Amino acid sequence: MQGKVRVYYYITPRGGNPVKDFLDSLSFKQQAKILRIFQYIKIYGLHSVLPHVKKLLGTPFWEIRILGKDNLRVIYVVPKKSEVLVLHGFIKKTKKTPQKEIKTAILRWSDWQKQALTK
Repeated sequence: MQGKVRVYYYITPRGGNPVKDFLDSLSFKQQAKILRIFQYIKIYGLHSVLPHVKKLLGTPFWEIRILGKDNLRVIYVVPKKSEVLVLHGFIKKTKKTPQKEIKTAILRWSDWQKQALTK
């Protein structure tokens, strides 16, 4: 997937934006790191951020990894070619991605699919 990728956040049925809320809870520097990766994806495509992404095995999800002292994670899915749906963000404190975080992404992905069917 090269260039011109649409990156958008999951929106709850009530209009909430949990990804934006997560980003707003971070420091300016942490936000900048994540938003820079989103910008690279939009302009250059997913291949441009390969060192920062990892497939979550057994799921349709990918994880953007901000390494270092921050250990930030953003879970996303590619619902269509040239689209990235950002589902969930969290601060990783353990070696493995916690099941709780994956379950949150699964619920949001399922909800997004239901919303997409009713549009």
